[in-house]
Amino acid sequence: MAQGALDGLRLIEMGQLIAGPFCGQLMADHGAEVIKIEPPAKPGDAAEGDPMRQWGRGKPLWFPVVARNKKTITLNLRDPRGQDLLKRLVKKSDFLLENFRPGTMEKWGLGYPDLAAENPGLIMIRVSGYGQTGPYAPRAGYGSIGEAMGGIRNLAGDPGTPPSRVGLSIGDSLAATFACLGALMALQHRHRTGEGQIVDSAIYEAVLAMMESTVPEYTEGGFIRERTGSILPGVAPSNVYPCLDGDILIGANQNSVWTRLAEAMGRPELGKDPRYATHNARGERQQELDDLISDWTRQHPAAEVLRIMEQHGVPAGKIFKAPDMLADPHFAAREALVKVAHPDFANLIMQNVFPKLSATPGEVTWPGQPMGSWNERVYGELLGLSHADLAGLQAEGVI
Repeated sequence: MAQGALDGLRLIEMGQLIAGPFCGQLMADHGAEVIKIEPPAKPGDAAEGDPMRQWGRGKPLWFPVVARNKKTITLNLRDPRGQDLLKRLVKKSDFLLENFRPGTMEKWGLGYPDLAAENPGLIMIRVSGYGQTGPYAPRAGYGSIGEAMGGIRNLAGDPGTPPSRVGLSIGDSLAATFACLGALMALQHRHRTGEGQIVDSAIYEAVLAMMESTVPEYTEGGFIRERTGSILPGVAPSNVYPCLDGDILIGANQNSVWTRLAEAMGRPELGKDPRYATHNARGERQQELDDLISDWTRQHPAAEVLRIMEQHGVPAGKIFKAPDMLADPHFAAREALVKVAHPDFANLIMQNVFPKLSATPGEVTWPGQPMGSWNERVYGELLGLSHADLAGLQAEGVI
Protein backbone atom coordinates (compact mmCIF):
# COMPACT_ATOMS: atom_id res chain seq x y z
CA MET A 1 0.00 0.00 0.00
CA ALA A 2 1.08 3.57 -0.57
CA GLN A 3 2.17 5.40 2.55
CA GLY A 4 -0.77 7.15 4.17
CA ALA A 5 -0.95 9.45 7.17
CA LEU A 6 -1.60 6.47 9.48
CA ASP A 7 1.13 4.27 8.00
CA GLY A 8 2.91 2.30 10.73
CA LEU A 9 -0.15 1.96 12.96
CA ARG A 10 -1.94 -1.37 13.40
CA LEU A 11 -5.61 -1.83 14.30
CA ILE A 12 -7.32 -5.11 15.16
CA GLU A 13 -10.94 -4.91 14.02
CA MET A 14 -13.55 -7.06 15.74
CA GLY A 15 -17.30 -6.80 15.37
CA GLN A 16 -19.41 -6.58 12.26
CA LEU A 17 -21.94 -4.62 10.17
CA ILE A 18 -21.23 -0.86 9.94
CA ALA A 19 -20.85 0.91 13.29
CA GLY A 20 -17.43 -0.59 14.00
CA PRO A 21 -16.14 -1.57 10.56
CA PHE A 22 -16.70 1.89 9.03
CA CYS A 23 -14.25 3.24 11.63
CA GLY A 24 -11.79 0.57 10.49
CA GLN A 25 -12.40 1.54 6.86
CA LEU A 26 -11.60 5.19 7.56
CA MET A 27 -8.32 4.27 9.22
CA ALA A 28 -7.38 1.71 6.56
CA ASP A 29 -8.10 4.28 3.85
CA HIS A 30 -5.35 6.45 5.32
CA GLY A 31 -2.72 3.77 5.63
CA ALA A 32 -3.30 2.01 8.95
CA GLU A 33 -2.80 -1.75 8.85
CA VAL A 34 -6.27 -3.05 9.72
CA ILE A 35 -6.58 -6.74 10.56
CA LYS A 36 -10.25 -7.71 10.43
CA ILE A 37 -11.31 -10.72 12.52
CA GLU A 38 -14.29 -12.87 11.51
CA PRO A 39 -15.52 -16.10 13.13
CA PRO A 40 -14.41 -19.25 11.29
CA ALA A 41 -16.91 -21.68 9.85
CA LYS A 42 -18.26 -24.29 12.24
CA PRO A 43 -17.62 -27.92 11.28
CA GLY A 44 -20.01 -28.89 8.51
CA ASP A 45 -21.27 -25.32 7.97
CA ALA A 46 -20.48 -22.83 5.25
CA ALA A 47 -18.43 -19.84 6.33
CA GLU A 48 -20.55 -16.71 6.82
CA GLY A 49 -18.31 -14.15 8.48
CA ASP A 50 -19.46 -10.55 8.73
CA PRO A 51 -23.14 -10.29 7.65
CA MET A 52 -22.09 -7.45 5.37
CA ARG A 53 -20.73 -10.11 3.04
CA GLN A 54 -24.35 -10.94 2.16
CA TRP A 55 -25.78 -7.41 2.08
CA GLY A 56 -26.51 -5.46 -1.09
CA ARG A 57 -29.24 -4.68 -3.58
CA GLY A 58 -29.07 -7.49 -6.13
CA LYS A 59 -25.38 -8.21 -5.50
CA PRO A 60 -23.48 -8.29 -2.17
CA LEU A 61 -21.61 -5.03 -2.70
CA TRP A 62 -21.43 -3.56 0.80
CA PHE A 63 -18.51 -5.70 1.96
CA PRO A 64 -16.12 -4.76 -0.88
CA VAL A 65 -16.47 -1.13 0.27
CA VAL A 66 -16.56 -1.33 4.07
CA ALA A 67 -13.79 -3.98 4.21
CA ARG A 68 -11.50 -2.38 1.64
CA ASN A 69 -7.79 -2.20 2.45
CA LYS A 70 -8.27 -4.63 5.37
CA LYS A 71 -6.45 -7.91 6.03
CA THR A 72 -9.13 -10.48 6.77
CA ILE A 73 -8.41 -13.32 9.19
CA THR A 74 -10.59 -15.83 11.01
CA LEU A 75 -10.49 -16.42 14.77
CA ASN A 76 -12.85 -18.09 17.24
CA LEU A 77 -12.98 -15.68 20.16
CA ARG A 78 -15.13 -18.05 22.22
CA ASP A 79 -12.26 -20.53 22.37
CA PRO A 80 -9.55 -19.88 24.99
CA ARG A 81 -6.91 -20.56 22.32
CA GLY A 82 -8.52 -17.91 20.13
CA GLN A 83 -8.53 -15.48 23.04
CA ASP A 84 -4.84 -16.15 23.58
CA LEU A 85 -4.10 -15.48 19.91
CA LEU A 86 -5.99 -12.19 20.14
CA LYS A 87 -3.88 -11.13 23.12
CA ARG A 88 -0.75 -11.94 21.14
CA LEU A 89 -2.03 -9.73 18.31
CA VAL A 90 -2.87 -6.97 20.81
CA LYS A 91 0.74 -6.95 22.04
CA LYS A 92 1.80 -5.92 18.55
CA SER A 93 -1.00 -3.43 17.82
CA ASP A 94 -1.94 0.16 18.54
CA PHE A 95 -5.72 -0.11 18.48
CA LEU A 96 -8.41 -2.70 19.06
CA LEU A 97 -11.85 -1.89 17.63
CA GLU A 98 -15.04 -3.71 18.64
CA ASN A 99 -18.77 -3.10 18.38
CA PHE A 100 -20.24 -6.01 20.33
CA ARG A 101 -22.93 -5.53 22.95
CA PRO A 102 -21.24 -4.16 26.11
CA GLY A 103 -20.10 -6.98 28.38
CA THR A 104 -19.29 -9.39 25.55
CA MET A 105 -15.55 -8.69 25.59
CA GLU A 106 -15.48 -9.00 29.38
CA LYS A 107 -17.31 -12.33 29.18
CA TRP A 108 -14.50 -13.61 26.95
CA GLY A 109 -11.81 -12.32 29.32
CA LEU A 110 -10.91 -9.61 26.83
CA GLY A 111 -11.96 -6.47 28.69
CA TYR A 112 -9.69 -3.45 28.70
CA PRO A 113 -7.80 -4.37 31.90
CA ASP A 114 -7.03 -7.81 30.42
CA LEU A 115 -5.79 -6.35 27.15
CA ALA A 116 -3.95 -3.42 28.72
CA ALA A 117 -2.02 -5.92 30.82
CA GLU A 118 -0.62 -7.19 27.53
CA ASN A 119 -0.15 -3.72 26.02
CA PRO A 120 -0.43 -0.67 28.33
CA GLY A 121 -0.43 1.65 25.31
CA LEU A 122 -3.42 -0.03 23.69
CA ILE A 123 -6.24 2.23 22.56
CA MET A 124 -9.50 0.26 22.72
CA ILE A 125 -12.23 1.66 20.48
CA ARG A 126 -15.70 0.59 21.60
CA VAL A 127 -18.78 1.39 19.51
CA SER A 128 -22.24 0.51 20.81
CA GLY A 129 -25.82 1.67 20.76
CA TYR A 130 -25.91 3.36 24.17
CA GLY A 131 -22.30 3.44 25.36
CA GLN A 132 -20.43 1.30 27.87
CA THR A 133 -22.13 2.74 30.97
CA GLY A 134 -25.61 3.80 32.05
CA PRO A 135 -28.86 1.86 32.49
CA TYR A 136 -29.31 1.18 28.76
CA ALA A 137 -25.76 -0.03 28.13
CA PRO A 138 -26.61 -3.77 28.15
CA ARG A 139 -29.38 -3.37 25.57
CA ALA A 140 -28.98 -4.44 21.98
CA GLY A 141 -28.63 -1.27 19.94
CA TYR A 142 -28.98 -0.87 16.18
CA GLY A 143 -28.32 2.34 14.30
CA SER A 144 -32.02 2.99 13.71
CA ILE A 145 -32.74 2.97 17.45
CA GLY A 146 -29.81 5.29 18.13
CA GLU A 147 -31.08 7.63 15.41
CA ALA A 148 -34.48 7.73 17.10
CA MET A 149 -33.03 8.31 20.57
CA GLY A 150 -30.52 10.91 19.34
CA GLY A 151 -33.31 12.92 17.71
CA ILE A 152 -32.64 12.75 13.98
CA ARG A 153 -35.49 10.37 13.14
CA ASN A 154 -38.05 12.84 14.48
CA LEU A 155 -36.71 15.50 12.11
CA ALA A 156 -36.34 13.36 8.98
CA GLY A 157 -39.10 13.36 6.38
CA ASP A 158 -42.28 15.26 5.68
CA PRO A 159 -44.48 16.62 8.49
CA GLY A 160 -47.43 14.69 7.08
CA THR A 161 -45.72 11.29 7.36
CA PRO A 162 -44.18 9.23 10.16
CA PRO A 163 -40.50 9.84 10.93
CA SER A 164 -38.34 8.68 8.02
CA ARG A 165 -35.06 6.93 7.51
CA VAL A 166 -32.65 9.19 5.63
CA GLY A 167 -31.78 6.39 3.20
CA LEU A 168 -28.42 5.52 4.75
CA SER A 169 -27.20 3.95 7.99
CA ILE A 170 -26.31 7.40 9.20
CA GLY A 171 -26.33 6.61 12.94
CA ASP A 172 -23.86 3.75 12.52
CA SER A 173 -21.62 5.82 10.26
CA LEU A 174 -21.63 8.81 12.61
CA ALA A 175 -20.73 6.63 15.60
CA ALA A 176 -17.89 5.09 13.58
CA THR A 177 -16.65 8.52 12.49
CA PHE A 178 -16.64 9.81 16.07
CA ALA A 179 -14.87 6.59 17.09
CA CYS A 180 -12.15 7.30 14.53
CA LEU A 181 -11.84 10.89 15.74
CA GLY A 182 -11.62 9.70 19.35
CA ALA A 183 -8.99 7.12 18.46
CA LEU A 184 -6.75 9.76 16.93
CA MET A 185 -7.26 12.00 19.96
CA ALA A 186 -6.27 9.09 22.19
CA LEU A 187 -3.23 8.50 19.99
CA GLN A 188 -2.09 12.08 20.60
CA HIS A 189 -2.54 11.55 24.34
CA ARG A 190 -0.42 8.40 24.06
CA HIS A 191 2.28 10.37 22.25
CA ARG A 192 2.48 12.66 25.30
CA THR A 193 2.13 10.10 28.09
CA GLY A 194 2.64 6.60 26.69
CA GLU A 195 -0.79 5.65 28.08
CA GLY A 196 -3.60 3.95 26.20
CA GLN A 197 -7.26 4.43 26.99
CA ILE A 198 -10.82 3.50 25.99
CA VAL A 199 -12.71 5.37 23.28
CA ASP A 200 -16.42 4.96 24.06
CA SER A 201 -18.57 5.94 21.04
CA ALA A 202 -22.34 5.52 21.40
CA ILE A 203 -24.62 5.69 18.37
CA TYR A 204 -27.25 7.84 20.07
CA GLU A 205 -24.59 10.31 21.28
CA ALA A 206 -22.99 10.55 17.84
CA VAL A 207 -26.42 11.48 16.47
CA LEU A 208 -27.06 13.85 19.38
CA ALA A 209 -23.79 15.64 18.61
CA MET A 210 -25.24 16.66 15.23
CA MET A 211 -28.51 18.03 16.60
CA GLU A 212 -27.52 21.71 16.44
CA SER A 213 -29.47 23.87 18.91
CA THR A 214 -32.52 21.62 19.27
CA VAL A 215 -32.11 21.09 23.04
CA PRO A 216 -31.49 24.72 24.08
CA GLU A 217 -34.33 25.79 21.79
CA TYR A 218 -36.55 23.83 24.14
CA THR A 219 -34.91 24.66 27.46
CA GLU A 220 -34.73 28.39 26.71
CA GLY A 221 -37.77 28.91 24.52
CA GLY A 222 -40.04 25.90 24.91
CA PHE A 223 -39.75 25.20 21.18
CA ILE A 224 -39.60 21.63 19.88
CA ARG A 225 -38.32 21.23 16.34
CA GLU A 226 -40.39 18.97 14.11
CA ARG A 227 -40.19 17.65 10.55
CA THR A 228 -40.32 20.32 7.87
CA GLY A 229 -39.72 18.33 4.70
CA SER A 230 -37.52 20.04 2.12
CA ILE A 231 -37.47 23.50 3.73
CA LEU A 232 -35.86 25.16 6.72
CA PRO A 233 -38.71 27.28 8.13
CA GLY A 234 -38.05 31.00 8.00
CA VAL A 235 -35.04 30.62 5.67
CA ALA A 236 -36.06 31.45 2.11
CA PRO A 237 -35.76 30.86 -0.69
CA SER A 238 -34.08 27.49 -0.26
CA ASN A 239 -35.92 24.48 -1.61
CA VAL A 240 -36.36 21.92 -4.35
CA TYR A 241 -37.88 23.43 -7.50
CA PRO A 242 -39.44 21.68 -10.51
CA CYS A 243 -38.05 22.02 -14.02
CA LEU A 244 -39.32 20.63 -17.31
CA ASP A 245 -37.26 17.47 -16.88
CA GLY A 246 -36.69 17.07 -13.14
CA ASP A 247 -36.05 18.86 -9.87
CA ILE A 248 -33.14 21.02 -8.76
CA LEU A 249 -32.08 22.68 -5.53
CA ILE A 250 -31.68 26.45 -5.27
CA GLY A 251 -30.40 28.26 -2.20
CA ALA A 252 -30.74 32.04 -2.28
CA ASN A 253 -31.56 32.96 1.29
CA GLN A 254 -29.03 35.80 1.70
CA ASN A 255 -30.08 39.29 0.66
CA SER A 256 -27.44 39.68 -2.03
CA VAL A 257 -28.02 36.18 -3.43
CA TRP A 258 -31.78 36.73 -3.52
CA THR A 259 -31.19 39.91 -5.53
CA ARG A 260 -29.11 37.91 -8.04
CA LEU A 261 -31.79 35.23 -8.28
CA ALA A 262 -34.42 37.86 -9.00
CA GLU A 263 -32.22 39.20 -11.81
CA ALA A 264 -31.68 35.69 -13.15
CA MET A 265 -35.43 35.17 -13.38
CA GLY A 266 -35.83 38.40 -15.29
CA ARG A 267 -37.58 40.03 -12.33
CA PRO A 268 -34.93 42.38 -10.88
CA GLU A 269 -37.60 44.49 -9.19
CA LEU A 270 -38.32 41.62 -6.78
CA GLY A 271 -34.84 42.00 -5.28
CA LYS A 272 -35.81 45.37 -3.78
CA ASP A 273 -39.47 44.61 -3.21
CA PRO A 274 -40.10 45.19 0.53
CA ARG A 275 -42.10 41.94 0.65
CA TYR A 276 -38.88 39.99 -0.07
CA ALA A 277 -35.96 42.36 0.51
CA THR A 278 -35.00 41.18 4.02
CA HIS A 279 -34.36 37.83 5.62
CA ASN A 280 -37.39 38.12 7.91
CA ALA A 281 -39.68 39.28 5.13
CA ARG A 282 -38.73 36.35 2.92
CA GLY A 283 -39.19 33.94 5.81
CA GLU A 284 -42.70 35.22 6.40
CA ARG A 285 -43.58 34.67 2.74
CA GLN A 286 -41.71 31.41 2.24
CA GLN A 287 -44.48 29.54 0.44
CA GLU A 288 -45.30 32.56 -1.69
CA LEU A 289 -41.65 32.83 -2.77
CA ASP A 290 -41.38 29.11 -3.50
CA ASP A 291 -44.47 29.29 -5.70
CA LEU A 292 -43.08 32.30 -7.53
CA ILE A 293 -39.74 30.60 -8.22
CA SER A 294 -41.41 27.31 -9.19
CA ASP A 295 -43.55 29.13 -11.75
CA TRP A 296 -40.33 30.25 -13.41
CA THR A 297 -38.22 27.06 -13.11
CA ARG A 298 -40.91 24.75 -14.48
CA GLN A 299 -40.77 26.62 -17.78
CA HIS A 300 -37.15 25.57 -18.42
CA PRO A 301 -35.02 22.40 -18.58
CA ALA A 302 -32.93 21.77 -15.48
CA ALA A 303 -29.65 22.25 -17.35
CA GLU A 304 -30.75 25.68 -18.55
CA VAL A 305 -31.79 26.79 -15.06
CA LEU A 306 -28.48 25.57 -13.64
CA ARG A 307 -26.58 27.46 -16.34
CA ILE A 308 -28.44 30.66 -15.51
CA MET A 309 -27.87 30.15 -11.77
CA GLU A 310 -24.14 29.71 -12.29
CA GLN A 311 -24.03 32.77 -14.53
CA HIS A 312 -25.61 34.86 -11.78
CA GLY A 313 -23.69 33.37 -8.86
CA VAL A 314 -26.69 31.66 -7.26
CA PRO A 315 -25.98 28.34 -5.48
CA ALA A 316 -27.91 25.58 -7.25
CA GLY A 317 -27.51 21.95 -8.16
CA LYS A 318 -29.31 18.89 -9.38
CA ILE A 319 -30.15 16.02 -7.08
CA PHE A 320 -27.49 13.43 -7.85
CA LYS A 321 -27.93 9.70 -8.19
CA ALA A 322 -25.18 7.21 -9.04
CA PRO A 323 -25.42 7.71 -12.84
CA ASP A 324 -25.12 11.48 -12.39
CA MET A 325 -22.01 11.05 -10.26
CA LEU A 326 -20.37 8.80 -12.84
CA ALA A 327 -21.03 11.32 -15.62
CA ASP A 328 -20.13 14.49 -13.74
CA PRO A 329 -16.86 16.28 -14.67
CA HIS A 330 -16.25 17.56 -11.13
CA PHE A 331 -16.39 14.03 -9.70
CA ALA A 332 -13.92 13.00 -12.42
CA ALA A 333 -11.55 15.92 -11.89
CA ARG A 334 -11.30 15.26 -8.15
CA GLU A 335 -11.23 11.48 -8.56
CA ALA A 336 -14.13 11.24 -6.13
CA LEU A 337 -14.94 7.78 -7.49
CA VAL A 338 -12.40 5.02 -8.06
CA LYS A 339 -12.55 1.73 -9.97
CA VAL A 340 -11.24 -1.19 -7.93
CA ALA A 341 -10.21 -4.57 -9.34
CA HIS A 342 -12.31 -7.47 -8.03
CA PRO A 343 -12.41 -11.13 -9.12
CA ASP A 344 -16.22 -11.24 -9.20
CA PHE A 345 -17.28 -7.71 -10.10
CA ALA A 346 -15.87 -6.38 -13.36
CA ASN A 347 -17.11 -2.82 -12.91
CA LEU A 348 -16.66 -2.19 -9.19
CA ILE A 349 -16.63 1.58 -8.69
CA MET A 350 -16.83 3.11 -5.22
CA GLN A 351 -16.26 6.36 -3.38
CA ASN A 352 -12.60 7.29 -3.00
CA VAL A 353 -10.70 8.17 0.18
CA PHE A 354 -11.74 11.35 2.01
CA PRO A 355 -10.70 13.84 3.19
CA LYS A 356 -7.93 14.56 0.69
CA LEU A 357 -4.52 15.14 2.25
CA SER A 358 -1.95 16.90 0.10
CA ALA A 359 1.11 14.91 1.23
CA THR A 360 -0.43 11.57 2.30
CA PRO A 361 -3.71 11.23 0.42
CA GLY A 362 -4.40 7.56 1.13
CA GLU A 363 -5.85 5.20 -1.45
CA VAL A 364 -8.10 2.22 -2.08
CA THR A 365 -5.64 -0.60 -2.69
CA TRP A 366 -7.95 -3.61 -2.63
CA PRO A 367 -11.64 -4.35 -1.93
CA GLY A 368 -12.95 -6.55 0.88
CA GLN A 369 -11.11 -9.88 0.79
CA PRO A 370 -12.32 -13.51 1.08
CA MET A 371 -12.63 -14.89 4.60
CA GLY A 372 -9.35 -15.91 6.14
CA SER A 373 -7.32 -14.90 3.10
CA TRP A 374 -4.66 -13.27 5.31
CA ASN A 375 -4.49 -16.03 7.93
CA GLU A 376 -1.16 -17.43 6.85
CA ARG A 377 0.55 -14.07 6.51
CA VAL A 378 -0.80 -12.54 9.71
CA TYR A 379 -0.43 -15.55 11.97
CA GLY A 380 2.74 -16.75 10.31
CA GLU A 381 4.66 -13.54 9.75
CA LEU A 382 3.33 -11.47 12.67
CA LEU A 383 2.97 -14.15 15.36
CA GLY A 384 5.46 -16.69 14.03
CA LEU A 385 3.11 -19.67 13.82
CA SER A 386 4.26 -22.54 11.62
CA HIS A 387 2.28 -24.18 8.82
CA ALA A 388 1.68 -27.15 11.15
CA ASP A 389 0.41 -24.81 13.88
CA LEU A 390 -2.00 -23.17 11.45
CA ALA A 391 -3.24 -26.49 10.10
CA GLY A 392 -3.92 -27.75 13.61
CA LEU A 393 -5.75 -24.59 14.67
CA GLN A 394 -7.85 -24.69 11.52
CA ALA A 395 -8.74 -28.36 11.99
CA GLU A 396 -9.87 -27.61 15.54
CA GLY A 397 -12.01 -24.60 14.53
CA VAL A 398 -9.84 -21.99 16.25
CA ILE A 399 -9.09 -20.18 12.99
